[in-house]
Amino acid sequence: MDLLLSLTVNGLATGMLIFLLAAGLTLIFGLMDVLNFAHGGLFAWGAYSGVWVYDLTGNFFVAIIGAIVTGLLLGLLTEYLIIRPVYGNHVQQILITLGFMIVLSEMLKVVFGPDQKAAQPPAFMDGSFMVGDVILIKYRLFIILVGALVYAITFYILRKTKIGLIVRAGVMDKEMVQSLGINIRLVFMLVFMVGSALAALGGVLLAPYSGVIYAEMGMEFAILAFIVVVIGGMGSFTGSLFAAILVGLAQSFMAYYYSDLSLAVNMLLMVSVLVFRPQGLFTGKG
Repeated sequence: MDLLLSLTVNGLATGMLIFLLAAGLTLIFGLMDVLNFAHGGLFAWGAYSGVWVYDLTGNFFVAIIGAIVTGLLLGLLTEYLIIRPVYGNHVQQILITLGFMIVLSEMLKVVFGPDQKAAQPPAFMDGSFMVGDVILIKYRLFIILVGALVYAITFYILRKTKIGLIVRAGVMDKEMVQSLGINIRLVFMLVFMVGSALAALGGVLLAPYSGVIYAEMGMEFAILAFIVVVIGGMGSFTGSLFAAILVGLAQSFMAYYYSDLSLAVNMLLMVSVLVFRPQGLFTGKG
């Protein structure tokens, strides 16, 4: 029982990290219909910039803010320079964002160096709790809390605020929203920036979790994010949360019992969903 609880907490933490990456992808693809294969690069830049700020200041929360600002700025540049010219053309979006993903990875080596970087959790989050005979790692509980907060805040904004109403209306009928005097281009750019910031947040939280970061990590985790988006349902924010937790738990248990099959089980989950429920486990955007 103790082992099951430990693996479950580990799986939830992994799932929340994947959710933060997939949530941004869901926002960008589900609400804007943009296939952004450079999303993993924004994740990696969040990790590197966060670790750099943490080394500079020694303050983990300033590091998180630094990573989020990096994600916002890179999201602004990516939307304006890379995505805007190819709106409405999925083939061009795939090609140009895949190329930009490589550029982002290589730029990490130029700016921060080609070697892997070590990352440790802040002192106050290091260590663990004992609940009975179960060891609960503090930092993993922190990740689960952050993921739950991000889901609650984003869901509330999308469903309960005027901003969320404008975004959802813009997805359904851009021309109608534009005719009401709302700059829908600006709204979509802000959505893209928020999605990029979520990816960067996931990156900076992953760094102390894994203990090491490297330039190619973006592509590796982007694959998991796309698996989550497919399983959860294209554009379903709640579906992404559910699928990310499912993938995180599957990966955690398989890594313990059959480590060689930890990625394969997620691929199997995705294929099963595509065969029996191609629209994903959840439907409906937002």
